[in-house]
This record gives sequence, C-alpha cells and structure tokens, in this order.
Amino acid sequence: MATETVEEVDVIQFELAPMDNVRLANLCGHLDEYLRMIERGLGVSISNRGVRFQLSGEPTSLTAAERTIHDLYRETERGILAPDQVHLALREAGTQSGTKIKADNIAGDQPEVSIKTKRGLVKPRGKHQQDYLRQIMTHDINFGVGPAGTGKTYLAVAAAVEALERDFARRIVLVRPAVEAGEKLGFLPGDLSQKVDPYLRPLYDALYEMLGFEKVAKLIERNVIEIAPLAYMRGRTLNESFIILDEAQNTTKEQMKMFLTRLGYSSTAVITGDITQVDLPRGQVSGLKDAIRVLDGVDGIGFAFFDAEDVVRHSLVQKVIVAYDRAEQAKADHADAS
Repeated sequence: MATETVEEVDVIQFELAPMDNVRLANLCGHLDEYLRMIERGLGVSISNRGVRFQLSGEPTSLTAAERTIHDLYRETERGILAPDQVHLALREAGTQSGTKIKADNIAGDQPEVSIKTKRGLVKPRGKHQQDYLRQIMTHDINFGVGPAGTGKTYLAVAAAVEALERDFARRIVLVRPAVEAGEKLGFLPGDLSQKVDPYLRPLYDALYEMLGFEKVAKLIERNVIEIAPLAYMRGRTLNESFIILDEAQNTTKEQMKMFLTRLGYSSTAVITGDITQVDLPRGQVSGLKDAIRVLDGVDGIGFAFFDAEDVVRHSLVQKVIVAYDRAEQAKADHADAS
C-alpha cells in the first residue's frame, strides 16, 4: 500500500486478492452503486481499475473505507451482496451519514460481547448495541429505548434464544400491549392467538431466523415459547423465564408496574420501545416514559438508549427520524417561547 499527500488530501492505493471479476462486480454493485454508498457514507473518493483501488480523503475515513472494501470483498465469497449488507458494513466502520469515524462506536476498553445460537453468531453493531447486550447479560431487568430499526427487539430475541439453548431459561415469554394506531383486538378476526399474532410479527420473524420455522412451531405447541397479551399477565409469577415486552411505549403506568412485578426467580426481563411513537389515547402517560423516570438509578435495572445513528435499516430511515426529532424540538421551543 502506498500513501502520499496531494493538496492536503491523503491518497491510498491497494489491490484486492484474489483477483476475481465476478466477485469484483458483486462488490461494486450495479453501476458501482455500492462504491458510491461507501463514498457518501465515509466521505471519500474511490476509483478503481479492476482490483486495483485508489482512495482519497481524510486519513481516518480512508482507513475505514479500505477496511470496509476488504471486508465486503471477503463477503462476496459467500454470495451476492445486498444493499443492507453494505449499509451495515458502513455502520460497522463507524458512520452512516458521511461523518468521521467516531471512537465511541467501539465499546471502550470492555471486551466485545456476542450471542451464540445453533444457527450462528449474532454480533451487536456499535457501542449502543454492545452496551445493550452487556446490560442484558448482567441485569435481571433491562430497558432498550430508541427508534425503530436499532436492533432492540432482534438482540433481545437472540439473547432469549441463547438463554433457552444453554438452559439458562426454561421458556421464552413474548409480551406486547394490544394497542396499535387505535385498533382493538375485538376488531380482528380469529381466536386470541390469531388476534395477537399480528402484533408479535417482529418477534416471530427473529425467532424463525434463529431457530427455524418448524422448531418455533414445536416450541410454541409445547408452551416453551409462550405468547401472552400484556393484559393476561396479571396475577402471574414467571420463574426461570426470559420475558420480552415489546412496544412498551404503549403500556400505561399501571400496566408497566404490573409487568415488572411478574418477575420470578432466575428470570430475565427485557423491555423495548420507542417513546416517540406512543399510540395511547391522548393525555394518557406512557408506562415506558414513566418507568424511565421512576426506575432511574435502581440497582439491578439496566438502561440502554439508542438514537438515529444506531438505525440499521435503509439509510433514509435515519434521516426521517432526525427530521421528526428536529420538528418536535422546534415545536417544543416554540411552545416554551410563547
């Protein structure tokens, strides 16, 4: 690799090995779309002739870009790249929106944590996901709070599957309040399970990916995986269980207190939600918002907070979240001024 300075812009050159035109085309994407994603994401300029690449930009960005290209080229040996893989690789490099590499994207001096399931290794991306998973492993009650697409639910399900497979838990309990954009369970067709299923689809999808459709169906049939509407949790005590309460922003204060007091011996609870997307009737306080305030500083309870930079979906999702946050802040500032 050669390095030189041209008009205060660093330039690096390198070659990819082994030379493979099919893999190279896969890496570059249709009309070089993946290379353009890397340029926009990391603020560098990329040119290449075959497997010989030249990058120009700031030193930290160049280092990240070169590493990302090498990593993605290795991925092409396994199959065809998809845009979300490139997007996640950019997040792994430390940026998603053209900013410099951030040192706090690596979880400090603490060792990286990961989840091992029979289907493979699940690795958290970035500092906030690392912190979140570390909290789940060390606390009995955990909160994951932040916008959609930040991996809160997926990592919680992965941790639950690992706990089940390693006999740390005897069952997984999936809980969700049946409040979605004003709809009520009574308006949905079918029995209770069929009514609740649409609300738990993100949890099911993660379980299917990690365990397979047939095994999930068998575990549900044996009640090792239990689906429970939040309203049906009252009066129960859950021992040796891994409990996930999803979409917790739509709980009331009373429901949240009720849920948190269901925890029995040798159990772990993970509560996830986005306090910016509350579907409760106007004027009703979100149980998640209230719990963050009431339980702050309580020993044994872990909190992990995500923001727009942690989003691992389409890059526009991050921009949408930032735009809405900016609009809400402007509205609040205007209200304070008046």
